[in-house]
Amino acid sequence: MKGHHHDSGFAELPLPDLAPIPAARRVGNDDDYRKNHRARLRQRFMQGGAAAMPDYELLELVLFRAIPRRDVKPLAKRLLAEFGDINAVLAADPARLSRVQGVGAAVVQELKIVEAAAHRMARARVIEKAVLSSWDALLTYCRKAMAHQAIEQFRILFLDRKNILIADEAQQKGTVDHVPVYPREVVKRALELNASAMILVHNHPSGDPTPSDADIAMTGQIIDAASALGIVVHDHLVIGQGEAFSFRANGLI
Repeated sequence: MKGHHHDSGFAELPLPDLAPIPAARRVGNDDDYRKNHRARLRQRFMQGGAAAMPDYELLELVLFRAIPRRDVKPLAKRLLAEFGDINAVLAADPARLSRVQGVGAAVVQELKIVEAAAHRMARARVIEKAVLSSWDALLTYCRKAMAHQAIEQFRILFLDRKNILIADEAQQKGTVDHVPVYPREVVKRALELNASAMILVHNHPSGDPTPSDADIAMTGQIIDAASALGIVVHDHLVIGQGEAFSFRANGLI
């Protein structure tokens, strides 16, 4: 956006003196203000945690590292206006991020580092744990990993005979509305991992998690191929934006 809309980034600057301010002093004041603002925001985060902070302030904290000498509030608000919320900003494709005014390689890298850390934390809550007794954590993990992807992705969660999650692998990536899945390859991978059960997961970039006829048919083919070898398919989850569709909960398995 151009023109006046960038004014929001300067709303916190001190009111100017009535007398004109020499350029050298003005720069110094801006520099002091920026340092003080960053120190105050970091202090608030350490004292009160993230819960009381709006998305744009959390984004500011991340952007501080990538942009050391500039007011980053306008950029934080621009990113949120473009993508919607902080999760969508972190999950956004680097090429799309780079099209936002003010986003360079350092900003993209910082956002992707935070996204990777968030995925690792979510994964740690489910890997090597009994999946069926930590279902909510599993759904949270799948949403974090897939809800904001711009293309369809097909993942499989492989479980041992005690339903402990032993592996989580992305099998295929596709287009905006289609991902090729080969039942034979799915079952072959399960055998390689000595898995006794699987949970299938894929996302719908449209945001609507309702499965298509092709999704239902493909699930049936995988169940048939797996059951012939004694491997159970516990569920197929379709991840939309904000919600997930469970084949089992909806009577499709």
